[in-house]
Amino acid sequence: MTALKNDRFLRALLKQPVDVTPVWMMRQAGRYLPEYRASRAKAGDFMSLCMNPAFACEVTLQPLERYPLDAAILFSDILTVPDAMGLGLYFETGEGPRFRKTVTTLADIEALPIPDPQKDLGYVMDAVSTIRRELNGRVPLIGFAGSPWTLATYMVEGGSSKDFRKSKAMLYDNPHAMHLLLDKLAQSVTAYLNGQILAGAQAVQIFDSWGGSLSAAAYQEFSLAYMRKIVNGLIREHDGRKVPVILFTKGGGMWLESIADAGADALGLDWTCDIGEARRRVGSKVALQGNMDPTVLYANPNAIRQEVSNILASYGSGTGHVFNLGHGITPEVDPANAGAFIEAVHEMSAKYHQ
Repeated sequence: MTALKNDRFLRALLKQPVDVTPVWMMRQAGRYLPEYRASRAKAGDFMSLCMNPAFACEVTLQPLERYPLDAAILFSDILTVPDAMGLGLYFETGEGPRFRKTVTTLADIEALPIPDPQKDLGYVMDAVSTIRRELNGRVPLIGFAGSPWTLATYMVEGGSSKDFRKSKAMLYDNPHAMHLLLDKLAQSVTAYLNGQILAGAQAVQIFDSWGGSLSAAAYQEFSLAYMRKIVNGLIREHDGRKVPVILFTKGGGMWLESIADAGADALGLDWTCDIGEARRRVGSKVALQGNMDPTVLYANPNAIRQEVSNILASYGSGTGHVFNLGHGITPEVDPANAGAFIEAVHEMSAKYHQ
């Protein structure tokens, strides 16, 4: 494989020295970019974009043509795994993801297969290898998957949910069924992420989008335990380099110490945490990724710079910080403001690495 020209993202995740704080954005390939909207129109719909490796590569690279980002992230969706389990993923305009089949009984769960990454999700593996080839060592490529709890909520609810009523009812009414579902998902996600690593992903992130909806005890038992199981099963070295793992629980600020003990290399923080306080709480155990409120990008460039400065100062000197938003960039953001954000991180962080 081609040598990396810019590896500061991987170095920061492993708490090695860097010249400036690396930066990337969750959902950096997305609807805020006019070139992405053009590619999606050409592909026909979102799933056609995801399932065509050439299109997935095209949109993955689009933000790198605009901005000096320190990482690329595979363009895909967390729900490819339940789709490969036979639930039939589709997207309703303005409604978000939907499944043609839902999981409501123990029998439904027992019937679920564990997808083979090559046979059932080969289009994702092809996208990873295509992107890695086209990057040609420019920056590292991040692979990703949803956490078992997050995937389970979509599978039980049939789509997005505000209150997770059906998922939580199963969790409390029939914990045996929920544990079986989560265990199958943990096996599936482990195989899926390992497939991405073998195809060329140089770091992986687990998105626990809905872990923060759980009580403290339920989070430990039904979300974190299964992410720990995945982390323990991942390939941690490939192509002669360590493959860092990032755990991101949105709304997980109460449980940082527990998440830091799960075996990953880095924790993603949403914007409700103070990153300096998070650093004090987890010590040198893990790197931290985050955590500017994405809506700051609606403000003017001077206000964006000020918020970047505040977060850098809160984290303080030394490595172990990957700058990111506290969640995905939103569709209405002016691309110029995203550029101002990235420029500010690189420019203002150098003094913290001298």
